[in-house]
Amino acid sequence: MSPRHNRPRRGESPDEPPSTGYDRYGLERVEEYQGEDWRVRQVAGAGAAGKRYRCPGCDQEIPSGVPHVVAWPEYGGVDDRRHWHKACWNAKDRRTSRVQRSRNAPRH
Repeated sequence: MSPRHNRPRRGESPDEPPSTGYDRYGLERVEEYQGEDWRVRQVAGAGAAGKRYRCPGCDQEIPSGVPHVVAWPEYGGVDDRRHWHKACWNAKDRRTSRVQRSRNAPRH
């Protein structure tokens, strides 16, 4: 049996990789949210290396090592990225903006 040739032979050019939405960080897609396009990327959680994030959907902490979603406005910068639980991101359009109150806070 002959060995596999992973490199192109002389005179051959490598094929262009298919445009599948993959980049070095994983599958990325564009979704509409709040009237603008957002880039959304799945995060496996294994590479988080001890970082914790606060989900804007439920205001709960996302512990390190937990798979989640990173989303940011398409024309936003690094500071605009938000880490969401997958379920919170999927339910973002069904949630209302609620004010977080402690149990004993007055309701006006």
